[in-house]
Amino acid sequence: MYALVWVFLWRKFGRLLLASLVIAVVVGTMYALAVEMQTSRLQAALIGKLARELSFKVEPGPSTAIRFPGPGPYDERLGYRQLPDVVERLGSQGYAVTAQARMSQRLIELSDKGLFATYREKDQAGLELRDCRGAPLFSARFPQRVWDGLDAVPPLLVDALLFIENRELLDERYPMRNAAIEWDRLGRAAADRALRLVGDAHASPGGSTLATQIEKYRHSPEGRTESVQEKLRQMASASLRTYLHGEYTLPWRRQIVVDYLNTVPLAAKAGFGEVNGLGDGLWAWYGRDFAEVNQLLTGYSGGGAATVQLVHRPALAFKDALLMRQALAYKQTLSLLIAQRRPSHYLTVGESALNRLTNSYLRVMAEAGVIDPALRDAALPIRVQLQSQPVAERAGSFIERKAATAMRSRLSGLLDMPRSYDLDRLDLMAGTSMDGDMQRASTHVLRSLKGRAAAKEAGLYGFRMLSEGDNLSGLVFSFTLFERGERANLLRVQADNHDQPLDINEGARLDLGSTAKLRTLITYLELVAELHDRWSGLSSEQLASIAVSSKDVLGRWALQYLAQAKDRSPEAMLEAAMERSYSANPGEAFYTGGGLHRFENFEPKDNGRVLSVREALKHSVNLVFIRLMRDVVHHYMHRASPLEEDAADPRRQALLSRFADQEGRQFITRFYAKYQGRSRDEAEDLLLRSVRVSPVPLASVFRSLEPEAGVHELAQFLARRLPRATLSEQALRSLHEKHGPDRFSLADRGYLANVHPLELWLVAYLRQHAGATLGEAFAASRVQRQEVYAWLFKPGKKKAQDVRIRGLFEQDAFVEIQRAWRRLGYPFESLTPSYATAIGASGDRPAALAELMGIIVNKGERLPVARIASLEFARDTPYETRLDYQPPEAQRVLPAAVAEIVRRSLIEIVQEGTARRLKGAWVRHDGSVLDVGGKTGTGDHRFDVHGRGGQLISSRVVNRTATFAFLIGDRHFGTVMVYVHGPEAAKYKFTSALPAQLLKAMAPALIPLLAQGCRDEVAVR
Repeated sequence: MYALVWVFLWRKFGRLLLASLVIAVVVGTMYALAVEMQTSRLQAALIGKLARELSFKVEPGPSTAIRFPGPGPYDERLGYRQLPDVVERLGSQGYAVTAQARMSQRLIELSDKGLFATYREKDQAGLELRDCRGAPLFSARFPQRVWDGLDAVPPLLVDALLFIENRELLDERYPMRNAAIEWDRLGRAAADRALRLVGDAHASPGGSTLATQIEKYRHSPEGRTESVQEKLRQMASASLRTYLHGEYTLPWRRQIVVDYLNTVPLAAKAGFGEVNGLGDGLWAWYGRDFAEVNQLLTGYSGGGAATVQLVHRPALAFKDALLMRQALAYKQTLSLLIAQRRPSHYLTVGESALNRLTNSYLRVMAEAGVIDPALRDAALPIRVQLQSQPVAERAGSFIERKAATAMRSRLSGLLDMPRSYDLDRLDLMAGTSMDGDMQRASTHVLRSLKGRAAAKEAGLYGFRMLSEGDNLSGLVFSFTLFERGERANLLRVQADNHDQPLDINEGARLDLGSTAKLRTLITYLELVAELHDRWSGLSSEQLASIAVSSKDVLGRWALQYLAQAKDRSPEAMLEAAMERSYSANPGEAFYTGGGLHRFENFEPKDNGRVLSVREALKHSVNLVFIRLMRDVVHHYMHRASPLEEDAADPRRQALLSRFADQEGRQFITRFYAKYQGRSRDEAEDLLLRSVRVSPVPLASVFRSLEPEAGVHELAQFLARRLPRATLSEQALRSLHEKHGPDRFSLADRGYLANVHPLELWLVAYLRQHAGATLGEAFAASRVQRQEVYAWLFKPGKKKAQDVRIRGLFEQDAFVEIQRAWRRLGYPFESLTPSYATAIGASGDRPAALAELMGIIVNKGERLPVARIASLEFARDTPYETRLDYQPPEAQRVLPAAVAEIVRRSLIEIVQEGTARRLKGAWVRHDGSVLDVGGKTGTGDHRFDVHGRGGQLISSRVVNRTATFAFLIGDRHFGTVMVYVHGPEAAKYKFTSALPAQLLKAMAPALIPLLAQGCRDEVAVR
């Protein structure tokens, strides 16, 4: 009975009941979705749980649990994407990863699936350099102008941004709301997108929230949304970031506003670079001071009765004037918020469109109650004008930034990042070896010396120093200081008073004069030590049987010393070498460098003296070191078999061929420079200026230039060059036949024409091969270069051959000397092959002399220089990577005994020699005196032009330098230099006494800091 009733009811009302149930489910689902769209409670629970699993931590050593980001603008600018390549590059330069981030497993999984890494990103980052104490040395922050939090942002600006981009973002009624999605905005965007598929004319504004926009311009390739998949990736990543700090998202949503304002891209500006953030945008595009705009907008409290007509009043009341300033600031900031949609258009060529769009927003915002009508009416007539001129940040003095500039230059090389623009925008903190306190103290002293009173107080005026008439502004004072570390030499100070970026310590080739005597002395002592090692174990009889060339004075002395010495220790032999005597007489002429040269002493009183090497070093006597260099060169020249004595030795031919090729190249180079780029006629006219105007020389030239030409062409040529001459046809035929290229050698044709044969050849070659390079001319002239020196190969020319062989041997000797100097830090690839190199003819650099001092202080071991001790990339991010410098083992480059005797000799220079003004100047606080040693050097670099007979025709001064390469105690060393560039240098007469006095003047400021020391990553012994 009951069953029948239920069947009846189901048949009667079943469909209605089912429909009601379906409706109830649909309504309930829609209600739940509506609630979720408003509250995001389910998202908060699910996404929040997932976000809690996204973490990272930094642990020692390289990480395998790490993923680096893709090509997003933010990740590339801060250097995160390039980190694997950077680590590899640094690894090849002695840096090792000592700590790195480890990502959680969930963070790795999501990264592998394409989502952007979830962590608290930085609005502001940049290069930071720290000194050896961890104190700031340099800091670059980009963007430069940022708000610290939402409370610091003017409410007017916050309201404008939310109205334009994300109106529900800060709705406090829903504390769990997902900041990545604004449903009604997203729905409208989707509908508009669908309508646009039907008709292209339908506008389709974006539906992105501020959170997804940040993801886009930071991490999407090129900061763009190129597909639906990319949009979904941005939304998913933004959702995870929203709940990273918990389910309650209001604090994070407030931070999103700040992050957006601080980092929104606003195109790029010449002289400024990439513009990110509203603060930098106001400066770059409108030249507005960030603090002033903040003050104006924060202080706005309504415009009262102000109207647009106020603009035209001749005199504005204070309140009205303030309103106009506020209106201008507001319209400029509003225009940038609008311009971010198409920044490269609106901020470059679309200024008019930007003004119109900004005005339309002013009207709409006033209607919506976002701003009051007074502000709207004040702002509407104002036309915002973008700055057309490049803008640049105000930079401090190059003097103050010298150390930081040097460190940034070093970093640039380490990272292969030549543009400082890119370097300064890396998220990188570098620990340097610089001592900031000592750098500032040194810079202060050097800068003060631009004033006459300070220079006098420092004792810089006097004999061989400054004169009363010297212009102090033209002087550059430079000071570098290193400290010996446990495994590396540590650069502590690099300072000068030169308000330009040039680093004269490392950036120029300078004549540093007598400092070259120190290098010559070391080479001399190295050879003595080498001879000791070779012969000290031999008996007197064995020593007597060794054959040494009569011209190898040094080898003969070593044999004699070892045969007679009771003490054959290396120390005793080196001491004896220091006591060898040389004449200082300038009367002798020296054949060196392919010519005859005479040299002078700096002090005429030394001219008649005979001095030991030790005394000559103390007093920097030129002629002693010229003769010492001659002994060194002759030792290299004659320690092999003496080819000059055996005319039949087959090796002579190879040497003479080498000479012919070498000198021939020099002539080809000279003539190529003379004729390069000239037309056939111009080259011919220029060549004939040196030719005697008569038939035979001219015929010889013509037949060399045009070997295939006939008699008629020769006749025309001679007619042009000898218009008054009358030559019979028989005479012309005779000239043509006799002067063909097959009748005379190239050398004979050059002789007949009275020009160098290779000049004649080169003009002919360029005539046939227009545009040929110098290298091609070298290759083509290989045979001709040998041919023109055929006379030299004849048996009767032994004397001429010997002169040239000796010249080649001298060149080879200087190649060997250069290798010895290079091993000790000499910075150039060649030396001038002349004894004058002993007194500075080959140039040097202060930085290279400092390295040499380091080798001496380190007892003959060459330690690497540690300027950048540590590199910390991407701190507090999932990519954090720390690398520390791992110096290689010290390299023995000088025998310890040689280093020690040189060190003592340098101290003697201060105690008794050219730097004795420094004696007792460096005194510790306890009264004890620091040992100071060093070598002085003065350079007067000029170009002299001499006429025949050696007469000086002109002299152009290039610069004047005075240097003191020093050591202090057993840990510190460096250089101090005074430098003047240009023709003004001719007015100065200072010598190396000046930098020695300068080092003395710096002692009071630096001694306390030396005692204080610095605790480095690379520890000090």
